Amino acid sequence: MSQLRKHLKFTWKNRWRALLQRTRLGFLGEQVFIDKNVELQRFPKNISIDDFVVLKEGSRICACNEKAKVSIGKNTTVGFQTFIFASEKISIGDDCLIAPFVYIVDSDHSAEKGKLINQQPNMTSAVKIGNDVWIGTGAKILKGTTIEDGAVIAAGAVVSGLVKSNEIFGGIPAKKISERK
Repeated sequence: MSQLRKHLKFTWKNRWRALLQRTRLGFLGEQVFIDKNVELQRFPKNISIDDFVVLKEGSRICACNEKAKVSIGKNTTVGFQTFIFASEKISIGDDCLIAPFVYIVDSDHSAEKGKLINQQPNMTSAVKIGNDVWIGTGAKILKGTTIEDGAVIAAGAVVSGLVKSNEIFGGIPAKKISERK
């Protein structure tokens, strides 16, 4: 098969995938690439994906209840097997790079003694990721985190709290290790 024919087949498959998702989502921008096995779960009408976004194979984006919101800004790439689970709100800015196997969540459970763990309340706090942010492979972004514009999160980091503009965070728990120059 010629290269042109392969490219056309690939392009039409992606356009068909995006067209199918357009009817399910709250908003789907122009020229969005949705790879195979991408799951937009539970309340997809609460998921907004802006122009030129790339969702790589096996990614899962979940608005876990009717009030939850997920928004992904322009020119952002979401890597393979990345999970984004919102119970309240997760917003990702423009021009971000999210590597494979990243986990972004805006909730967790309490762990009070004397109560069954599966009957304890879900606690939520929004996650905000600014513009021009790079999140490395396997990083975990936990509830209540704000990552300001230009920040970098190292591979494998577990982030909770505030990451200021242009700071580089890494480790478990994540802490400032440098700044972008």
